[in-house]
Amino acid sequence: MQIIPISALPAQSFSVTLGTQACTINIAQKTTGMFIDLLLNNVLIIGGVLCLDRTYIVRDLYLGFSGDLFFADTQGTNDPYYTDLGTRYLLVYVTPGEVP
Repeated sequence: MQIIPISALPAQSFSVTLGTQACTINIAQKTTGMFIDLLLNNVLIIGGVLCLDRTYIVRDLYLGFSGDLFFADTQGTNDPYYTDLGTRYLLVYVTPGEVP
């Protein structure tokens, strides 16, 4: 398990290595919730996925991503909101062996 550093910003894009994978993550807060895009080697794997507390984001092996991502509320079970990203709401990467 790896906690991915994120900032308390309503929109952000950053690159990160997850396992051995070169990833770009875009996060955007909208009025209807927070959404995430994941690019692997500059190829979109998932786009516009609603971020929910403790809910896997990628979910499907056929997409070619090894492992999965989820947000975790450290103070309850609320869905993430940008003002507390990186403190209350953590973005977590889990390896294939950690995914049930």
